[in-house]
Amino acid sequence: MISEPSRHCTVELQALPSRIGKVRRIISAQLRHWHLDPLIDLAELGVTELLTNVHRHAGPDKKCTVEIELLLDRLTVSVHDRDPRMPELRAAAAFDTCGRGLALIAAVSETWGARPEGDRGKVVWFTLPAVASEAAARTGYAPQTPARSAVLG
Repeated sequence: MISEPSRHCTVELQALPSRIGKVRRIISAQLRHWHLDPLIDLAELGVTELLTNVHRHAGPDKKCTVEIELLLDRLTVSVHDRDPRMPELRAAAAFDTCGRGLALIAAVSETWGARPEGDRGKVVWFTLPAVASEAAARTGYAPQTPARSAVLG
Protein backbone atom coordinates (compact mmCIF):
# COMPACT_ATOMS: atom_id res chain seq x y z
CA MET A 1 0.00 0.00 0.00
CA ILE A 2 1.30 3.45 -0.90
CA SER A 3 0.92 5.76 2.06
CA GLU A 4 1.74 8.97 0.21
CA PRO A 5 0.92 9.87 -3.39
CA SER A 6 3.63 10.50 -5.91
CA ARG A 7 4.86 14.01 -6.57
CA HIS A 8 5.90 14.69 -10.14
CA CYS A 9 7.40 17.56 -12.17
CA THR A 10 8.17 17.57 -15.91
CA VAL A 11 10.16 20.07 -17.96
CA GLU A 12 10.45 19.91 -21.75
CA LEU A 13 13.34 21.76 -23.38
CA GLN A 14 16.14 21.83 -25.89
CA ALA A 15 19.35 20.83 -24.10
CA LEU A 16 21.25 24.01 -24.87
CA PRO A 17 23.81 25.42 -22.42
CA SER A 18 21.67 28.53 -21.88
CA ARG A 19 18.73 26.40 -20.73
CA ILE A 20 20.53 24.03 -18.36
CA GLY A 21 20.73 26.70 -15.65
CA LYS A 22 16.99 27.32 -15.95
CA VAL A 23 16.25 23.63 -15.45
CA ARG A 24 18.54 23.57 -12.42
CA ARG A 25 16.56 26.48 -10.92
CA ILE A 26 13.24 24.74 -11.64
CA ILE A 27 14.45 21.55 -9.94
CA SER A 28 15.83 23.50 -7.00
CA ALA A 29 12.54 25.34 -6.52
CA GLN A 30 10.50 22.15 -6.82
CA LEU A 31 12.64 20.29 -4.28
CA ARG A 32 12.41 23.22 -1.87
CA HIS A 33 8.62 23.15 -2.32
CA TRP A 34 8.66 19.44 -1.45
CA HIS A 35 10.89 20.16 1.59
CA LEU A 36 13.78 18.16 0.08
CA ASP A 37 16.45 20.83 0.38
CA PRO A 38 19.22 18.30 1.23
CA LEU A 39 18.80 16.73 -2.25
CA ILE A 40 19.10 19.93 -4.28
CA ASP A 41 22.85 19.91 -4.91
CA LEU A 42 22.99 16.25 -5.96
CA ALA A 43 19.87 16.50 -8.13
CA GLU A 44 21.22 19.64 -9.84
CA LEU A 45 24.60 18.00 -10.41
CA GLY A 46 23.04 14.88 -11.89
CA VAL A 47 20.61 16.68 -14.17
CA THR A 48 23.40 18.96 -15.39
CA GLU A 49 25.48 15.93 -16.38
CA LEU A 50 22.53 14.26 -18.14
CA LEU A 51 21.57 17.41 -20.04
CA THR A 52 25.18 18.00 -21.03
CA ASN A 53 25.23 14.49 -22.48
CA VAL A 54 22.07 15.25 -24.48
CA HIS A 55 23.65 18.48 -25.74
CA ARG A 56 26.86 16.71 -26.77
CA HIS A 57 25.51 13.44 -28.15
CA ALA A 58 21.81 13.64 -29.09
CA GLY A 59 20.45 14.55 -32.51
CA PRO A 60 20.46 18.06 -33.90
CA ASP A 61 17.20 19.22 -32.28
CA LYS A 62 18.44 18.45 -28.71
CA LYS A 63 14.84 18.09 -27.53
CA CYS A 64 14.40 16.26 -24.26
CA THR A 65 12.19 15.92 -21.22
CA VAL A 66 13.40 16.11 -17.63
CA GLU A 67 11.25 14.47 -14.99
CA ILE A 68 11.60 14.39 -11.25
CA GLU A 69 9.37 12.15 -9.21
CA LEU A 70 9.18 11.61 -5.49
CA LEU A 71 7.64 8.30 -4.55
CA LEU A 72 7.75 7.39 -0.88
CA ASP A 73 11.42 7.56 0.10
CA ARG A 74 13.08 7.88 -3.32
CA LEU A 75 13.59 10.78 -5.71
CA THR A 76 14.03 9.75 -9.34
CA VAL A 77 15.47 12.19 -11.87
CA SER A 78 15.24 11.14 -15.51
CA VAL A 79 16.03 12.63 -18.90
CA HIS A 80 14.33 11.33 -22.04
CA ASP A 81 15.89 12.22 -25.40
CA ARG A 82 15.25 11.10 -28.97
CA ASP A 83 18.68 9.55 -29.58
CA PRO A 84 18.40 5.74 -29.45
CA ARG A 85 22.12 5.23 -28.72
CA MET A 86 22.59 4.00 -25.17
CA PRO A 87 25.17 5.73 -22.97
CA GLU A 88 28.34 3.98 -21.90
CA LEU A 89 29.93 4.24 -18.49
CA ARG A 90 33.63 4.75 -19.16
CA ALA A 91 36.50 4.67 -16.74
CA ALA A 92 37.82 8.22 -16.51
CA ALA A 93 41.15 9.42 -15.18
CA ALA A 94 41.12 11.90 -12.30
CA PHE A 95 42.03 14.87 -14.50
CA ASP A 96 39.84 14.11 -17.52
CA THR A 97 37.70 17.10 -18.46
CA CYS A 98 35.03 15.15 -20.35
CA GLY A 99 33.56 11.67 -20.31
CA ARG A 100 33.03 11.66 -16.55
CA GLY A 101 29.29 12.42 -16.43
CA LEU A 102 27.91 8.93 -15.91
CA ALA A 103 30.75 7.99 -13.56
CA LEU A 104 29.91 11.05 -11.49
CA ILE A 105 26.22 10.16 -11.47
CA ALA A 106 27.06 6.58 -10.47
CA ALA A 107 29.21 7.91 -7.61
CA VAL A 108 26.63 10.28 -6.10
CA SER A 109 23.36 8.45 -6.73
CA GLU A 110 21.72 5.52 -5.02
CA THR A 111 21.10 3.81 -8.38
CA TRP A 112 21.17 4.84 -12.02
CA GLY A 113 20.46 3.32 -15.39
CA ALA A 114 19.28 3.75 -18.95
CA ARG A 115 16.52 2.09 -20.90
CA PRO A 116 15.63 2.21 -24.60
CA GLU A 117 12.27 3.64 -25.62
CA GLY A 118 12.07 1.90 -28.99
CA ASP A 119 12.06 4.36 -31.87
CA ARG A 120 11.39 7.21 -29.42
CA GLY A 121 14.94 7.31 -28.03
CA LYS A 122 15.99 6.49 -24.49
CA VAL A 123 15.66 7.47 -20.85
CA VAL A 124 18.66 7.89 -18.55
CA TRP A 125 17.81 8.14 -14.84
CA PHE A 126 19.22 8.19 -11.34
CA THR A 127 17.74 7.94 -7.86
CA LEU A 128 18.50 9.63 -4.57
CA PRO A 129 17.20 8.59 -1.16
CA ALA A 130 14.69 11.21 -0.02
CA VAL A 131 15.65 12.74 3.30
CA ALA A 132 12.97 14.68 5.16
CA SER A 133 13.92 18.28 5.82
CA GLU A 134 14.16 19.51 9.38
CA ALA A 135 10.96 21.52 9.02
CA ALA A 136 8.95 18.57 7.74
CA ALA A 137 10.41 16.31 10.43
CA ARG A 138 9.63 18.87 13.15
CA THR A 139 6.05 19.54 12.07
CA GLY A 140 5.19 16.15 10.62
CA TYR A 141 3.71 18.05 7.68
CA ALA A 142 4.59 17.41 4.05
CA PRO A 143 2.25 19.32 1.73
CA GLN A 144 0.64 17.40 -1.09
CA THR A 145 1.27 19.00 -4.47
CA PRO A 146 -0.25 18.24 -7.84
CA ALA A 147 1.89 17.24 -10.80
CA ARG A 148 3.56 20.23 -12.47
CA SER A 149 5.10 20.66 -15.88
CA ALA A 150 6.89 23.33 -17.84
CA VAL A 151 8.03 23.77 -21.41
CA LEU A 152 11.17 25.68 -22.29
CA GLY A 153 11.12 26.43 -26.00
